Amino acid sequence: MVDDDSQRLELGLSSLVVATDLDTLPSSAVVIDRGRYVVVRSPSNPAHYWGNFLLYRTPPAPGDREQWEADYEREFGAERESMHVAFTWDVANGERGAADEFAEAGYDVDGEVGLIATPDELVAHPRANGDVEIVQLDPDGDDHLWREVVELQVANREPGHEESFHRRFVQRRLEDRKDRFRAGDGAWFIARTRAGARDEPVAAASCGVIVTGGRARFQAVDTLEQFRRLGIATRLVHDAGRAAIEQFGADHLVIVAEADYHALPLYKSLGFVERERTWGACWWPGGKQSGRHPRWGGERTTRSGLI
Repeated sequence: MVDDDSQRLELGLSSLVVATDLDTLPSSAVVIDRGRYVVVRSPSNPAHYWGNFLLYRTPPAPGDREQWEADYEREFGAERESMHVAFTWDVANGERGAADEFAEAGYDVDGEVGLIATPDELVAHPRANGDVEIVQLDPDGDDHLWREVVELQVANREPGHEESFHRRFVQRRLEDRKDRFRAGDGAWFIARTRAGARDEPVAAASCGVIVTGGRARFQAVDTLEQFRRLGIATRLVHDAGRAAIEQFGADHLVIVAEADYHALPLYKSLGFVERERTWGACWWPGGKQSGRHPRWGGERTTRSGLI
């Protein structure tokens, strides 16, 4: 089990994005260095794709897919609660290797951008929404607000994820994060505004920040569709970042987003700079191309997992 920063550093990771992927794991997560790859397991939430994966030291070489799949089944078992298979590799320069071989077998192969800001680089946006209220949630209270966070994330789920499975996943994931927040490793924030015929306060946007060894990794920056482009997310991200710096001692703020994500300009307007590019490959039963896999193509099972 890897449960402190010094042990994480012993893994010798080159990518800050990958290092903060591990930082944000549940406190009960198990991380095992096999040399050629690292096993990452989250027993509290086996349906969390990027809490249960293999991390390789180098990008895939031609012909590696079957070997990596054999590694995965050996580590996680051929029969498991979530039938997803997920891999990433420790590079910061965007090297894909033979990732196309995974795409051809029905994997979702996604490139991500690591945007990083130091305390001196973080700036407020001139058009940030000054009317919303930014609330830091109590991990041992604020139950009605945590429920709003769950519903916000369920509403914004990606296509292909069934609602009840996703709600259960989100609830588990937030409980794991609350454990980290109780230990002083960051906090969850929401932006509240008034809406509707009864002018009642609602959670328009939310995000978390987990801080480990000075590295602050943002989690699940989400805005309800009807509240987008109103300056709410810019206010939320900035204020959460300032809290990470001032309350939790962060010296680097890290946001990870897909390379074509619409909010990249928003993050850059707050002082975040694109400094890394990473890749991952994930096969899951509900994936658009999952049927192309030569062995698992017919396994459209209800034992699904979630990102």
